[in-house]
Amino acid sequence: MTETRRRSGGRAARQAARMHAHVERVPFLTRTLAPFEVLSEEGLATLEENAERILSEVGIEFHDAPDALERFAGAGADVQGERVRFPPGLCRSLVQATAPSQFTQVARNRSNDVVFGGQGTIFAPAYGSPFVRDLDGGRRYGTIEDFRNFVKLAYASPWLHHSGGTVCEPVDVPVNKRHFDMVYAHLRYSDKPFMGSVTRPERARDTVDMARIVFGRDFVDEHTVVFSLINANSPLVWDATMLGAAQAYAEANQAVMMTPFILAGAMSPSTVAATCAQTLAESLAGMAYVQLVRPGAPVVLGSFASSISMQSGAPTFGTPEPALVLYVMAALARRLGVPFRSGGALTGSKIADAQAAYESANTMQPTMLGGVNFVLHAAGWLEGGLSMGYEKFVLDADQLGMWHAFAPGVDLSENGQAMDAFLTNEPGKHFLGHPHTLANFESAFYRSPVADNSSFEQWESEGAKDAAARANALWKRTLVEYEAPPIDDAVDQELREWVERRKASFPDASE
Repeated sequence: MTETRRRSGGRAARQAARMHAHVERVPFLTRTLAPFEVLSEEGLATLEENAERILSEVGIEFHDAPDALERFAGAGADVQGERVRFPPGLCRSLVQATAPSQFTQVARNRSNDVVFGGQGTIFAPAYGSPFVRDLDGGRRYGTIEDFRNFVKLAYASPWLHHSGGTVCEPVDVPVNKRHFDMVYAHLRYSDKPFMGSVTRPERARDTVDMARIVFGRDFVDEHTVVFSLINANSPLVWDATMLGAAQAYAEANQAVMMTPFILAGAMSPSTVAATCAQTLAESLAGMAYVQLVRPGAPVVLGSFASSISMQSGAPTFGTPEPALVLYVMAALARRLGVPFRSGGALTGSKIADAQAAYESANTMQPTMLGGVNFVLHAAGWLEGGLSMGYEKFVLDADQLGMWHAFAPGVDLSENGQAMDAFLTNEPGKHFLGHPHTLANFESAFYRSPVADNSSFEQWESEGAKDAAARANALWKRTLVEYEAPPIDDAVDQELREWVERRKASFPDASE
């Protein structure tokens, strides 16, 4: 580090250095607390029965997907045109027969492998925003440079376990070719697990081919190295684009999360129980299709459910009803026996303000207490997902660090009970100088790199900066200090040459 950089960091840099000195990186969180339940066994069984009625009496439509229709007909479903009605229990039996209850996604750095399912929780950045925002430039369209920046920020954070997928849309790259640059960025600028392209089936296959260059063809055939988001077209529709991408990944034995995206009141009835039953029905149908494509292919039950303003129709976040949906869906996934995805630091706020803070907190609390396995949108989400915020990313990551401290629960080790400290300290004498305190002061409590707990006078003398301003300095410093993880030069060259050949093989297009 140069002298200039040391001087420019000041107290904040020293604070960050002290914080990072005691951070113990973990590849994913392991929760010790029992998940919070909001429904009885009888209530959960009722919703499962309702989902089966939706599947059998209403059915699911599979648009422009002859492969899905043929497979479901062969499995015993009633196929009429594009509508498929499932005999009660068919989808559930297909999923439970072969879908793994847990699986590992292998990272380029094996110390970053993540386990889906069980007591594990994996944090990934926000996904899909066409805009980015920072204090300097305001709201603007995302670029490939922004994309790379967020990959680097996620890689540098000890609190994010996953590189994510479309961390923002790089609109300065042609639509039909940007997936090459995005997947390359994940593979080159991070060594954490990543998500693949799903906007066309052939782009999913490109993702798998790129992974084969990096990990080896035989290795990819036997291990999950790509994880991808497949969204239902709610209500009760799966379309050809999403199913085609799911098929491409399943055929390659790569993992997908089959996720209904539901704004309750518009894309489902406006009640918690109805939204849960519909989510389960749509997810079951999607996961059953994946198992018909390749029995044993890893699948995750996904749920993204939020509410809307009944006055304007705008999506709302951090409200009570979606929290209840999350708790219920987590329990239903556990009963089904597959990993579960939901939650995140969601907000409708346009900037990293108080609304963003409390809405994000109101979503992250049920995410953690409910027992979510994969948390997409854990950092950076603004404006209902339309914007990826640099400052919001830093502030969210700080909160993820706090959840790292919370998730392991209460330490009942000898050190945690600290009986020696009581037995060797006189009543009325403080513990500040006690050997137990001195042995634990670096790691006893979570220390935020963003929050300011100094005196008013010191805070004022240092510029009276609010949280967003402090986060702005932190993401910039992180990018300045970023060092790319190592990669074999021959592998990197082969990957770049393959990408260039593929890009040159067809013209640019805007779709």
